Amino acid sequence: MATRNVMVGCDPELFLRKDDSFVSAYGLIPGTKADPHRVRSGAVQVDGMAVEFNIEPATTLRGFKSRIKAVRRQLEAMLEGYELVSSPIAHFDEAYMRSQPEEALELGCDPDYNAYTGEANERPNGNVSFRTAGGHVHIGWTTDAPLDHPDHVEACRMLTRELDFYLGVPSLFWDTEDGRRAMYGKAGAFRSKSYGVEYRSLSNAWLADDDIMGFVFKQTQKAFKNLVDGHSLYNKSSNAAKTAVDNNDRELAQAILNHEGAILDGVEELFARITGE
Repeated sequence: MATRNVMVGCDPELFLRKDDSFVSAYGLIPGTKADPHRVRSGAVQVDGMAVEFNIEPATTLRGFKSRIKAVRRQLEAMLEGYELVSSPIAHFDEAYMRSQPEEALELGCDPDYNAYTGEANERPNGNVSFRTAGGHVHIGWTTDAPLDHPDHVEACRMLTRELDFYLGVPSLFWDTEDGRRAMYGKAGAFRSKSYGVEYRSLSNAWLADDDIMGFVFKQTQKAFKNLVDGHSLYNKSSNAAKTAVDNNDRELAQAILNHEGAILDGVEELFARITGE
């Protein structure tokens, strides 16, 4: 792992709302998981009952934000009359859910993995009247890495555990919808990629605030650099971040942030605004 040209991307999911109710996105835009629809700076697709977009990866904060906003504007233009909502959970009427085609209701087609155990995470139960939305972050530092090569998988696991400190723990203060973790978003959730790793623990809540978008980018780069430089928070504090995230334990999260001042370097005002303190 090298710090040069570290790329940061994302593939958030958003829900649609119309007349104050969440509605399914199925059939409303082009693009699928297998064949995303290309747009300027990224791509869009349907993901179950939500919409999803991805961006071309960026090496600068300006590029990261501008690509998110550009792709989102194009998605909004495709969905005139609908509101795109950065909500981690959308509740639907049970009869409405039953009216959806099977492919709109399917969950967990491809497994993700637990960075602490190395095992695949359990596929969530789709027989519920709500859906959840992720705000996954992609980090690239290599090319054409074999997805199952032990060295690459271990690098992915190491970075994912660090990101639980730099992103997972702070996210408890901007994402107060704790119910998502009944299905998705446990600590250490990742997928190895040929270019690096996909960090899958975050919901889409960070898309709702421009400053938090910037925080996500900067913290991702900081976690990567500090890990490469030999300053691992996981090696210091082991499973503390995992415990806080998995249990929505904000008291422990605050203790971690207070103890590891470097995590909060330069973002004290942001957290004061988020928490109202």
